Amino acid sequence: MRFRRMLYLKIARMGRGSNTPVPSIISFGTKIKGNILSGDVVHIDGNLEGNIVCEELIIGNRGHVLGQVRVKNLSIYGTLQGSAEAENVMIAKTARVLGDIFHKTIAIEPGSFIEGRCVRLNKQEKAEQKPAETKTNKPSA
Repeated sequence: MRFRRMLYLKIARMGRGSNTPVPSIISFGTKIKGNILSGDVVHIDGNLEGNIVCEELIIGNRGHVLGQVRVKNLSIYGTLQGSAEAENVMIAKTARVLGDIFHKTIAIEPGSFIEGRCVRLNKQEKAEQKPAETKTNKPSA
């Protein structure tokens, strides 16, 4: 696993002129309190207490996130404690999710633990629009 990560980073650095993103890695044993704002990939194997906004978030097997997540692609192998909003979500069998997930697409492996709601973004948008479109006629006094 360690060799594969080093190889990935080396290849990513060689392609710096291209659009290959180099991930930000929070390794096991690292504890961070604060928010992360990144344009690319964030991989968390340590503990983060704060909110994350990025393109792609991977919460590794030993990773733990306590906060809100807003990303395009979300892969959870560890623990997410808080709400998440993502276009594409993948929840592995080793994952623990304690909170709501708002998504466009979702894949959940058997054996994963979820305590919260999984809400499709399209349905939520339609539900929010319905009350605004409903007209009520109130008599004038």
